[in-house]
Amino acid sequence: MNPQKLQETFLSDKAKTLLHHPQGMGNYFTFKSAVDILGLSWDELLPNGIYNVTGKGYYDMGYMANLIGPPESAVEAMKKHCTIDELKVYPPDCLPELKKLVAEQKFGRTLGDDFTVLGVEGAQGGIGYTYMAFLDPGDEVITTDPAYFHFVPGAQINGAIIKPIKLGPHNGYKLNPAEVEAAITPKTKMIVVCDPINPFGVVATKEELLAIADIARKNNVLIFNNVTHNTHRTSETAEQIPMARLHTPETPMDHVISVSGISKGYGMPALRVGFMAGHPALIRGAFLLKMETTKIHINYPGQYAAYAAMNDHAYVERSTEIIRRNYKHIEETVNATDGVTIPVKPEYGFCMIIDVEGTGVSAQEIACGLLNHNIAAITGDGLGDVGATTYIRLNYSHPDIECFETFRKALPLAIAEAKTGKYRQAVIDFFAKTETERGKKIIEILKKQA
Repeated sequence: MNPQKLQETFLSDKAKTLLHHPQGMGNYFTFKSAVDILGLSWDELLPNGIYNVTGKGYYDMGYMANLIGPPESAVEAMKKHCTIDELKVYPPDCLPELKKLVAEQKFGRTLGDDFTVLGVEGAQGGIGYTYMAFLDPGDEVITTDPAYFHFVPGAQINGAIIKPIKLGPHNGYKLNPAEVEAAITPKTKMIVVCDPINPFGVVATKEELLAIADIARKNNVLIFNNVTHNTHRTSETAEQIPMARLHTPETPMDHVISVSGISKGYGMPALRVGFMAGHPALIRGAFLLKMETTKIHINYPGQYAAYAAMNDHAYVERSTEIIRRNYKHIEETVNATDGVTIPVKPEYGFCMIIDVEGTGVSAQEIACGLLNHNIAAITGDGLGDVGATTYIRLNYSHPDIECFETFRKALPLAIAEAKTGKYRQAVIDFFAKTETERGKKIIEILKKQA
């Protein structure tokens, strides 16, 4: 039986939804696509099948791993708890002391009858369990465009209908309460509030969060508040507020599910430790679904590492200094490059967008040129329709300043190469193979640029 027939015969409708989804893995353009176009060696750039570029001389500004890496305190804690006695047992879903720390530090709450924390496999696990626990076919989900890769397809495989709110200068590149209220219908079940927002790094104000919470409460709508990028403050003046922290008798937040992890804040994506929190009555449903899918247990030594990292405040201070330094370097580079802009200055995390519309060539072609000059980056088509061919998302957490010196040299060279058209047909061929509707639109844009 040929591959297509096998898929048609045996795959579930959920899996089939992702085969030609514009945000299905492999259907959007990344530096991995550029590896093939340039004829580079996967083994040299991404040894052992890892997802980050670590090849000698190359720098990864693509996937959102915290490249500063974990604090030494976390590594030592994990080593200490890699014992026979601790590895041979089923661990708790979340250590009691870790659960308490996460509730207070990440979500601004205390554990009690109205708030609890569930350990999950990274923030990504929290996304999946939130959708599984609360969405039914036909439910509407309000999210942004652009948005993190998995917010849209994760909801759609559970039968939800996406109601996107396009981000731009008109709303400050974040959810505007008036636009949220206008998008509400009797079928609305959930509002995704990613704050700080991936990919722009901006944060909502307290007033905006309270307004969105009030709109949701009045309409019996659940809020999914993802705060996984809230550890490092790029701006010295911005303040990120977890929605759970706003809980009072006057403004109850029982309708808010909060998610975070340790990958972005503490440089430990390999451990797959994250947290999902909210009212125990709601978290109970997620717990039961988790029990029947992946079981309740997450990395035991990793939980000790997370606890140590979250108590290592000196690490956060040092890593924040590095991230702020890196952003300033990128800002200088962009300001010196014709046709490239930063649409909005990031306030938290290490995730940002550069807009290359003014160059007259696509982000995908420029990404090929960047990798040709040792910089790995990801383009906007995996994030949404907005900026699909004009946005490049950058990770600016690399501790080595040489990464940003290399980017400074690579960006104008990549643009010049893209303008020759040398990568255009290969990019068109990539999207033709994906057979996605977004890919077809991108092909038309590229053909017009030729």
